[in-house]
Amino acid sequence: MDKFIDRKFELEFLNDRWNKPGSQFIVVYGKRRIGKTELIKEFIKNKNTIYFICDRTTEKENLRNLGRIAGNKFESSIVAENGFNDWYQFFNFLKDELRGKIIVAIDEFPYLFSSNKAISSIFQKGWDEILKDLPVFLILCGSSITMMLKETIAYDAPLYGRKTEQIFLKPLSFYDAWDFFPDLSFDDFIKVYTVCGGIPLYLKQFSSKISFLENLRINVFNKNSILYNEGDIILSEQLSELRIYFAILKAMALGKTKFGEILNYTGLSKTSIHKYLYVLEELQLIKKEVPITEERPEKSRKGLYIIIDPFLNFWFKYILPFKSEIESGNLDEVFKYIDRQFDLTTSFIYQDLCQDILKIKLKNTFKFNRIGRWWDSINKNYVEIDLVAFNEENKNILFGEAKWSKSKLGTNILNELKEKSAFVKWEMENRKEYYILFSRSGFTEDLLRLAEAQKNIILVNKDQREKYKEL
Repeated sequence: MDKFIDRKFELEFLNDRWNKPGSQFIVVYGKRRIGKTELIKEFIKNKNTIYFICDRTTEKENLRNLGRIAGNKFESSIVAENGFNDWYQFFNFLKDELRGKIIVAIDEFPYLFSSNKAISSIFQKGWDEILKDLPVFLILCGSSITMMLKETIAYDAPLYGRKTEQIFLKPLSFYDAWDFFPDLSFDDFIKVYTVCGGIPLYLKQFSSKISFLENLRINVFNKNSILYNEGDIILSEQLSELRIYFAILKAMALGKTKFGEILNYTGLSKTSIHKYLYVLEELQLIKKEVPITEERPEKSRKGLYIIIDPFLNFWFKYILPFKSEIESGNLDEVFKYIDRQFDLTTSFIYQDLCQDILKIKLKNTFKFNRIGRWWDSINKNYVEIDLVAFNEENKNILFGEAKWSKSKLGTNILNELKEKSAFVKWEMENRKEYYILFSRSGFTEDLLRLAEAQKNIILVNKDQREKYKEL
């Protein structure tokens, strides 16, 4: 049996609501493969439950299948054999049969829309007139973020105001995902995370008993593997005009993250590309990032568009462009390209991870209100700082660089960081400055001595703060 990993907060949340008296209506949503079904199954263990996963079939067939499950649950052979005629019959069946508290979990709820566009209104009426007065813990779960927002959460949604709580399930954090491979070193696991991100199903495809390259060969670049066509599946299930979305995402995966760069790469018009970017943001596939010091982020013209999911970024960079070679079995050229580029891809993952390292591993090292990246164009030169964190109360500010390099970091990197920090116009007269360097390969003796002498310098080797020695 697979070990259930993390989701401690969500499980505690659901169990807390389960222990409250009266009815509950919980909406659970998030991307495909994120672990929503596993969360629900873990929660309903040893509880009185009707769990039903919807199919992409007719409404009549779904009601027949639901009737079989509910009929068997309440020992009604008539219902088990014939199913329900409509959803109101199901709701009334619960009203007549219930003798205690029950969980009713409807998984992949958006599938019901294909055969009945009024399904949300039906559940609204069913909740208002029947279910809310019963000891029912109703869960509606779905992977179509757009549909779940439109039908259950948005202000104008039919079910708006009915739900008592909602859970937007996000990918596992780096450290929770690492629990899948507790025997792997930091260096080895970050390679896996660069491919799989925090998606449980993707992580389960990998094995710590074989090499990373062998994992890629068997579980990613294999035409019969789950991950090989996953990028196609993710997008085709929720989007039309795939050609356009593919072009936009491929541009981002290749490092073209500025609006103008995406525009030039895709050849789209300025008026139309905003629509596509908005849809990708709504689906939680990309994000628009602005410098952390921007006072009005929504108005900033310095935004960069980033693919959120590491696997999607990997798929558009290493799988989609090489499908001809992969299909023909010529993986040598693909792996040569990966060998040249993969450290660079991992370096961006490490940069993002360093924020979590500061939040989780070094949470007592520097107290901050905000954290992010910073960049600007200074005298036509692009200046970027990997990490900036600041505390608006005591005016402390931390500047950081993350280097996924095979060489030790020296004082030159620190001096460059100090030079760049002067361009960050935040509380210039009052602030107290700190510096943090993250390194894959440690630090030179000169830098270690300097950090020991100056207490405003923090050195982190991979994800551990350097333990200074008396030198």
